[in-house]
Amino acid sequence: MTALRLPVELPTGGVEVSAAWSGPDDADAIVAIAHGAGAGMDHPFLVGFAEALGALGLRTLRFNFPYVEAGRRMPGPAAHAILTWRAVLAEARAHGPRVWACGKSYGGRMASMAAAEGGFGVEGLVYLGYPLHQPGRPDRPRADHLPRVSAPQLFVAGENDPFIQPREQLERVVADCADARIAWIAGAGHSFEVKGARRRADEIGRDLAPLVADAIRG
Repeated sequence: MTALRLPVELPTGGVEVSAAWSGPDDADAIVAIAHGAGAGMDHPFLVGFAEALGALGLRTLRFNFPYVEAGRRMPGPAAHAILTWRAVLAEARAHGPRVWACGKSYGGRMASMAAAEGGFGVEGLVYLGYPLHQPGRPDRPRADHLPRVSAPQLFVAGENDPFIQPREQLERVVADCADARIAWIAGAGHSFEVKGARRRADEIGRDLAPLVADAIRG
């Protein structure tokens, strides 16, 4: 693993965020990985996921959003996350032409918003638990922008994830997109935990890596 500090220009001024490269330097694709709202880039789920992608021959670039770097628990403005995504992708593209964006929950949603604006420059996007709406609020979906994403989109979703119930709502959203599909994880919740199965977070992340690697090379 190689740690680095990435500069990000925000409307409030320049900041730096932590990031980390891992995986083979000669990989055929790079996967930029964003964390969810409640945990930074070093969460065991993301570390296990990135390590497993590296073992499968993909290079990864994990990073923090500015609010985590500043020690805050609540996400900052969406514009700050979008600008961070763009800075991370600029770094990734400097190391290889084939770059994918991958995000857990909030991190994936921010990637989708950036991609919908255009000029995102990725081969595709992978969402690990896309938060379509707050639990119990399917009347407030966060989906209007998704059909504007031109790159392929893979929604890795737990069948029991409360952020996408009823599941048919996510299926309708995906059907409206140009190039998108869902990979259902049987019995899984929002963090891909399965009731009754005791697995560490890093193991859960590792188990998702082959599915994502196959999609990237698909």
